Amino acid sequence: MRQLASAIHIRPMTHHDLPKVMDIQRVAFTNPWSFDMVQKELTQEWSTVLLVEEDGPGGVEVRGFSIFWLVTDEMHLLNVAIDHAHRRRGLGRLVIEASLEKARAHKCRIATLEVRRSNDAAIALYGSLGFRAVGMRPAYYTDNREDAVVMIKDF
Repeated sequence: MRQLASAIHIRPMTHHDLPKVMDIQRVAFTNPWSFDMVQKELTQEWSTVLLVEEDGPGGVEVRGFSIFWLVTDEMHLLNVAIDHAHRRRGLGRLVIEASLEKARAHKCRIATLEVRRSNDAAIALYGSLGFRAVGMRPAYYTDNREDAVVMIKDF
């Protein structure tokens, strides 16, 4: 486990964390991943799920997560979410930065992601982390046929 500050930690997800990750998914996304989809990510050699957690009065609490793939020299960021009550505190940035560190250690040359065209906050966050928009995927999201902005980052 990597300690970032006195109360914030990043660590790999385990099967024990599935219920909390699913709770965050259901609130964060209009079309959340299923339990089976998230559980499968824990078994894939190329997949990594990192959690951001915080020490609190009741113990350590999961605040968010990042799911990404490391395939040869590429990272693909699939899913990032922070518990609704803890957004706008920099926790998303922390878990994405930790994900990018894993990609660098894996000798990745590029990172890619898709983000909803309407998600200005996420687009701005990714931009501040060095991602740039390179295209669109029309009607990418199945829940409302919204376009996805394709973003990449070179290492």
